[in-house]
Amino acid sequence: MEERSLRIYNSEKTFFSKLTNTLTKIIVPTQIGINSVLISMKRNNVLKAYEGTLEDTENQEKKESAKKKFEDVYALYLEAVDKHIMDSIYKKVKNDTATDFEKNALSKYYTVIHLKDSEYLEYKYRKQIYLLELDYQSLKRSEKTKLLDKYKTFYIKEMDVLYKGLLKHYSIKLADNLTYGTKEETYNKIFATVEEYIVNVLPLKFEQNKSKEYAQILEDYNNFEKFTVGKLDQNDNIEKNMILLSISRKLFTHSLPLIVAEQCYIKLLKDVRSLIVDTKVVRKQEKAYSLLIKLIEEYNIKLLSTKIYWDKPSDREEYKEFWKKYQKISELKGINNAEYNEQIEILFITNDLKKVYANENKYYKIIKFYKNKLVELGAMRNLKNSFTSNIKLYSKAGTLCKR
Repeated sequence: MEERSLRIYNSEKTFFSKLTNTLTKIIVPTQIGINSVLISMKRNNVLKAYEGTLEDTENQEKKESAKKKFEDVYALYLEAVDKHIMDSIYKKVKNDTATDFEKNALSKYYTVIHLKDSEYLEYKYRKQIYLLELDYQSLKRSEKTKLLDKYKTFYIKEMDVLYKGLLKHYSIKLADNLTYGTKEETYNKIFATVEEYIVNVLPLKFEQNKSKEYAQILEDYNNFEKFTVGKLDQNDNIEKNMILLSISRKLFTHSLPLIVAEQCYIKLLKDVRSLIVDTKVVRKQEKAYSLLIKLIEEYNIKLLSTKIYWDKPSDREEYKEFWKKYQKISELKGINNAEYNEQIEILFITNDLKKVYANENKYYKIIKFYKNKLVELGAMRNLKNSFTSNIKLYSKAGTLCKR
């Protein structure tokens, strides 16, 4: 019997395979071109509608009509950008013809989409931010200067709205009864979101607005920029977040209210206290301690001094006493800086020591560290197995502590 065998064809060389590959090469670029044209049309429509919302008119009906028109064309514009990702970028990545920019864009897209089932409100804000940023970056790469300048005004305004909405969402979320892990994650999201805004949007606002408001931020912004290069250790990250909070108090007063900012500062204080007691290297411990002093000053002087509503009247009275002492010590500044620095350090440590005594068992390590510091500063004497001081420190029972 005649032997029969299967002939194996190279699938890449068959007629149908060649035809498919050829069609793909024709269709994908064509689809990309069509999507680009659609995005361009929708973008022009949204910019025109946006300008309509800026018109100064007392006619309320006209205002509402312009706003409604903008919302409609804005939604269509974002849909066009979204469609471009799936129709064009996805196919280019799949066919291994995508640029690094496109690969990164698709990766970010899936990160955002992942939020849809678990954090829908966050997903809504994040997706809009992502789509706007993607189109903005595409415009920058196209080098269409006039169009880019026109787009920037719209882009900055919308990014402002979206980032403020996102931060407000996180602020509301913190009020819920969250687990420790979820709470920490939310704090980190707040810091990351403020950082994103400062990196991606704030420089554009600096370009367009030279007002005093932004001049006040400039110093903090320059300090923040130092942390945008190189590898950061835990100390650096805490300091960076401290600067981010300081900037956020000027940019996001309503979206990130004082009560939330206060919680964020308390979180950073806990982090730096832990860093001090967990660090075995003396140099690193002293660096963390210096950061603690800065952080206590930021928290007490820049934040709490603006606080109007206090949950406990006793806390308010205690802060008033602290403020009087701070004001008195401040008189030394410029006259005797060495004495000023020493007295400020003593004031800050003793004030924080009172707070950590509320949870003595948890903070026994930092309590010991603080007492040793006060001994070094001459504010406390170290006797065998005890500390004595004229500083009033109270335990939970309210009795004077001499340890």
